[in-house]
Amino acid sequence: MKLSGCNLPGIIVMVFVMLSSSSTFAITNFNVLNFGANPTGGTDSTDSFLKAWNAACGTADSTFIYVPKGRYLVGPLAFKGQCKSSQIIIRIDGTIVAPLDYGVLGKSNNWFSFEDVSGVSIIGRGTFDAKGPSLWACKASNSNSCPSGATTLSFTNSNNIRINGLTSLNSQMFHIVINGCQNVHLKGVKIIAAGNSPNTDGIHVQLSRNVEILSTSIKTGDDCISIGPGTENLWIEQITCGPGHGISIGSLAKDLKEEGVQNVTVKKTVFSNTQNGLRIKSWARPSNGYVQGVRFIDSVMRNVQNPIMIDQNYCPRNENCPGQVSGIKINDIVYEDIRGTSSTPIAIKFDCSDKNPCTGIKLQNVNLTYLNKAAQSFCSNVVGKAIDLVRPNSCL
Repeated sequence: MKLSGCNLPGIIVMVFVMLSSSSTFAITNFNVLNFGANPTGGTDSTDSFLKAWNAACGTADSTFIYVPKGRYLVGPLAFKGQCKSSQIIIRIDGTIVAPLDYGVLGKSNNWFSFEDVSGVSIIGRGTFDAKGPSLWACKASNSNSCPSGATTLSFTNSNNIRINGLTSLNSQMFHIVINGCQNVHLKGVKIIAAGNSPNTDGIHVQLSRNVEILSTSIKTGDDCISIGPGTENLWIEQITCGPGHGISIGSLAKDLKEEGVQNVTVKKTVFSNTQNGLRIKSWARPSNGYVQGVRFIDSVMRNVQNPIMIDQNYCPRNENCPGQVSGIKINDIVYEDIRGTSSTPIAIKFDCSDKNPCTGIKLQNVNLTYLNKAAQSFCSNVVGKAIDLVRPNSCL
C-alpha cells in the first residue's frame, strides 16, 4: 500500500485495504491542520501536534498522522506510549521549527521525545530545524548561563521503530538518540550541522538491540554515529560522514558496571575531512565493560586525521582525567578493505590498556597513505594479525 500523504480531507478518513479475499484492516488518518496547527509558523502549534498524537494513540486502528508542507512552530513535546493503536505512521512533509529563544528547547532534554512506544514510523521529506547556532554561540562565549540543549529526536524504551527520509538541521545537541530500544530501522536520513557545533552527535545508539542505520548522510560537529554501552546487533551501511568526528564506539568506562558492545557491522562508509574514521574509545577507568565482534568493512578515508583508532586513554582536552587504566576488554575487531588518505602521519593507532590488552585485532587489505607517501602505525598493548596488503606496515 502506498500512502501519498495528499488529499486528506476532514479530521478522520477511514481507508480500508484488502489484505486477502477474507480480511481487511483500517487506517485512520489525522491531519495536524485539523487540530489547529498553523502552517505559516506564525503561532505555536505545539498543542495541535500533541492533540493529533493523543487522538492517534487512542484509536484502535492503525493510524496515520500527516504534517503537510508549511512551517510549524513547535516547542518540546513528549509522546507517551501504551497506545491502543499497534501502528502509528507520522508523515512529515513540512518543516518543524524551534522557537527563536534557544532557552525554550535548551532547558529540556529533548525536543521530540517518544517514550515506551511501539510500531511508530516517522517518514517523509520534512525537516526538523532546531535553530541550534544561537545556543552554540552562547556556549562558545563561555557563558555560565547557557542551557545544555535538547536532542532533536529521541526514542526511549521503544520497539519496532522506523525513521525514513527526514532531515535534521542544526540540532542543539544530539540529532537522533536511540536508547533502550529494539528493532529500529533508519534509512535515507540527512543530518546537517556546522563542523564546530558542540555535542551535536548525528545518531547515538545505546542499550539497544537490532538497529539498522542505512543510506544516511551526516555532517555535524561531533561523532557522526556514536555507539554506547549495551548496544548489540547493530548494522551500519552506506554512510557518508563529514565534517564530524567519525563513527565511534564509546566513550566507554564511564561507570564501573557497564553493559558491553557486541556484534556491530560498519560497512560501505565514506569519511571526508573528519577528525576520526573508525574509532573505539574508553576512559582509563576500571570497568566490567567490553567490545567484541566488530566488523569494519569497505571504508574510504579522505583526509581523515585518525582513520583507524583504538584509544583506551580517551581524555578530551586533558580535563578531569583519572590517570588509571581502562578495564574495557576489546576483542575480535576486524578492519577489512579500508583505504584512502590520512591527514596526519599516524594512520593506524592502537593505544590499548596495559591491564586488558586488545586481542583478536585483524587488519586485511588496508591501504592508507599520508601526503601521497607512506603513513605510520602505532601499537601499544595489542595482539592481532595482518593479512594480505596492509599499509602502513602493521605493528601487530
